[in-house]
Amino acid sequence: MNAPVGLYQYQTADREFLASRIAEFEGQVQRRLSGELSEDEFKPLRLMNGLYLQLHAYMLRVAIPYGVLDSRQMRKLAHIGRHYDRDYGHFTTRQNIQFNWIKLENTPEILRQLADVDMHAIQTSGNCIRNVTCDQFAGAAADELMDPRVHAEILRQWSTLHPEFTFLPRKFKIAISGSPQDRVAARFHDIGILARPGENGPLFRIFVGGGLGRTPLVGHELFDAVPEADLLMTLEAILRVYNAYGRRDNIYKARIKILVQALGVDGYRDAVRQELARMDPTHYRLAPEIVAAIRARFAAPNLTVAPGGEETLRQDRANHPDFDRWVRSNTMPHFAPGRIAVTVSIKPAGGIPGDATSDQMDRLADLADQFSFGELRITHLQNVVLAHVAQDRLLSLWQALCEIGLGDANNELIGDIVACPGLDYCALANARSIPIAQKLSARFADNALQEEIGKLRINISGCINACGHHHVGHIGLLGVDKRGEEFFQITLGGRDDDKSRTGDILGAALPEDDMVDAIARIVDRYLSVREKGEQFLDTLTRLGDAPFKEAAYETV
Repeated sequence: MNAPVGLYQYQTADREFLASRIAEFEGQVQRRLSGELSEDEFKPLRLMNGLYLQLHAYMLRVAIPYGVLDSRQMRKLAHIGRHYDRDYGHFTTRQNIQFNWIKLENTPEILRQLADVDMHAIQTSGNCIRNVTCDQFAGAAADELMDPRVHAEILRQWSTLHPEFTFLPRKFKIAISGSPQDRVAARFHDIGILARPGENGPLFRIFVGGGLGRTPLVGHELFDAVPEADLLMTLEAILRVYNAYGRRDNIYKARIKILVQALGVDGYRDAVRQELARMDPTHYRLAPEIVAAIRARFAAPNLTVAPGGEETLRQDRANHPDFDRWVRSNTMPHFAPGRIAVTVSIKPAGGIPGDATSDQMDRLADLADQFSFGELRITHLQNVVLAHVAQDRLLSLWQALCEIGLGDANNELIGDIVACPGLDYCALANARSIPIAQKLSARFADNALQEEIGKLRINISGCINACGHHHVGHIGLLGVDKRGEEFFQITLGGRDDDKSRTGDILGAALPEDDMVDAIARIVDRYLSVREKGEQFLDTLTRLGDAPFKEAAYETV
């Protein structure tokens, strides 16, 4: 088998299923175009195939399971952007990609082209289990206990067209990490899964009831030591309880977080245990041979490198200060000697967070082939990871990224803004997220300034649905409509790591025109009062929000 590195290799049955699904949807599209189906009749059919109707056009959301792509798939996405959209795609906080200017009549052909490279748009919408997200450093991180992509693939196969869970009370999101360190915002998912050490191998911590939107809640730890064999059975029981008792009478109270809140975590745990007691363990047991069979369909890269790479990198950093700054912010240690993991920022100064042009996608595919075994990962922070770069080639990679405008040293810094498409595209939005993101990015464009400020993440949502995850931004901005004008509400102190919490509202919403200066004053106040070694969240914790509120609402 010649499987792509890091990516599950489809089988004949997978491809035959996609072909039949596309043929079925093509007939539905033709019926809509002919007028045989009304938009109301067509809506549930298109949503099952990832097709949304937005303000100006149809939007197609393409699944990128657990965020992993190979170079041929990235080139196909570039082709779709170039020929069927407006020459770009938008990477999302679900590790997917959206095309915002799709014509309905072209959709079946787009889906066929995606299927040619083992991609689809199934379950990227609707009240079902959505794309399972994963640690972007899976299979590379030095602190990893197990490669979560294998289990993410198992969850993908289990959840796809699951007969019980295709029409849940509301959409359902799962994230998994093979590291005890939370890099997947596990506590803000319907189900979050983190690996932890066990006496006989890794065990899973299971969190439930997290989420953002109009009722942001941090998830609760339901179980702290689920063995691999019981993973599917446990998730099945959690979903069954939700499917049985989750509210269907009120869309705003239909998420599992509301049910967990109503029952209490102990009550929900008891209900899950009762469900588990009724299930046949032999039917649901995740046997080692099944895990091994899935793992065998992932090709592992040959990570051996010639000695001397670390010294070459040390010299390159000494000779190139801008490169050295980029290494500090945009790389992560790899478990393999001589290798390093790279985060490519899709947030150039003044750019649109998560947007990549077709040419950039083509070049990223080329660079993945040259530097990282043809493999790419999309992160839930709307960036791209090349996970297996040789240290002695890192300078060449950075120089190539600079040539295509993607060499910014801003990962996890103030320029690494997360934003939804907002009112420029979305029919649900109250305000435009993109212009404010671009203005803030331009205001803090200098990489040296960003490094001086330190870790500080801004998240922007155009409405209360929180697709930009504003609740977990160190500084969060929520777009609101005040008498037809766009305002933004500021929150401070959110985070989605091992100390997850939602941000606190700072005060009254400010007009869009005042926002950039208000954020700049907050940052200036932080720089003036922080103590040695403090990051923004440290200073906020020590002083509270009073000095920052004073700064934000100063009139100049």
